[in-house]
Amino acid sequence: MSDLFVKICGLRTARDVDTCAEAGADAVGFVFASGARTVDAATARRLAARVPSHVLTVGVFRDQSPREVRRLTEESGINTVQLHGDEGPEHYEALRAPGRRLIRATAATGAPPTLGDFGEDLLLLDAPDPGSGTPWNWASPAFVAPAGRWLLAGGLHPGNVRHAAEVTGAWGVDVSSGVESERGVKSGELIRSFIAAARSA
Repeated sequence: MSDLFVKICGLRTARDVDTCAEAGADAVGFVFASGARTVDAATARRLAARVPSHVLTVGVFRDQSPREVRRLTEESGINTVQLHGDEGPEHYEALRAPGRRLIRATAATGAPPTLGDFGEDLLLLDAPDPGSGTPWNWASPAFVAPAGRWLLAGGLHPGNVRHAAEVTGAWGVDVSSGVESERGVKSGELIRSFIAAARSA
């Protein structure tokens, strides 16, 4: 469990970015898709500049054109793109670039996806309603985890992340609403608690 990859998503303030870095997050996410946690490219660039070089800076997009994703990625200076909509393999091909990682996020329904099918570097399995904080039944005996590096998301919080990782065998975990005091507002205490719980042996 000590090597569990931890991503904190939906950051919008310097304080939250600094808290994630100090607590040992492996990745921080900035949402460019429309919603309560959306940031613009200038804000993301300012925040990403505070992130240590060993921590991934992830931009989260949903059903946006490759041209728009490329523009926002370049303007913000992030190093990882997460596609969280109905994007096909052609989107990943169009967005691949030296030094850029690609994450494919998909709902955990049906047969498990195969890492790399769309040209992605990482998989993320989420609830059918991403960003809602609603958990899905990852503890079901019927759930079959994908092979390779994949992140578990959807309804995670400091009280369940350790159990979720143990049950699913996930390589990493991703959280947004589970470390918020109210929708779109992160809690430093919950961020620290989540990372500590995820890393607990």
